[in-house]
Amino acid sequence: MADNLVHVLVVEDEQEIRELMALHLLRQGYKVTECSSAEDALNEMSRNNFQVFVLDWMLPGLSGVDIVERIKVKSPQASVLMVTAKTEAQDIVAGLEKGADDYMTKPFVPSVFIARIKALLRRFQPGSATAAENADVNLAGLRINFKSYEISFNGEPLHLTPSEFKLLGALVQNPGCVLTREQLIENIQGEGINVVGRTIDTHVFGLRKKLGEWGDRIETIRGVGYRVKVDIA
Repeated sequence: MADNLVHVLVVEDEQEIRELMALHLLRQGYKVTECSSAEDALNEMSRNNFQVFVLDWMLPGLSGVDIVERIKVKSPQASVLMVTAKTEAQDIVAGLEKGADDYMTKPFVPSVFIARIKALLRRFQPGSATAAENADVNLAGLRINFKSYEISFNGEPLHLTPSEFKLLGALVQNPGCVLTREQLIENIQGEGINVVGRTIDTHVFGLRKKLGEWGDRIETIRGVGYRVKVDIA
């Protein structure tokens, strides 16, 4: 069961979808508040503290993406998941650039929706990022130092671009877990480039070449994203 202190604000103007989200969140033990507009959400934010925000993009009045920045100012540690019918790559990039932490498109599978919520909570637990950045990560001969940005395989230094380093770092910090292209986009978004799914695929291709035999551990999950396998014989 989830920690009962985790409070989720669901902002969705379609009642059936909003109630479906709330039902599955409640079943996981989360506390849930529902809103049908961005204005209602802003009012709730003034009265309560939320750890997770689930936002539709297309809402009456202000859109969901319009309030992401306000959420991040008031609650910088909170996670924002956008769930929307806007499926174009430029829409996904725009939502992430505004500050959303993850992005799902409709229609969605409830079990995947819940998995995304749990993944966000793991990623944004207080102190978890600092602990990861201050430690070396060693996995099957690959060593990454997140403070010095040094990486080596079996003692031989490797030379990665900043985007490749961030991408590999995210995968290695979550061994065995599938990271979606949207999550990986969010990890490398600060490069001043328009990152889309094809960009991620290109980075992974380059990583595999530079990593040699270790690159076989980066597994493609078709239609979803990538993960680092930890059980190669």
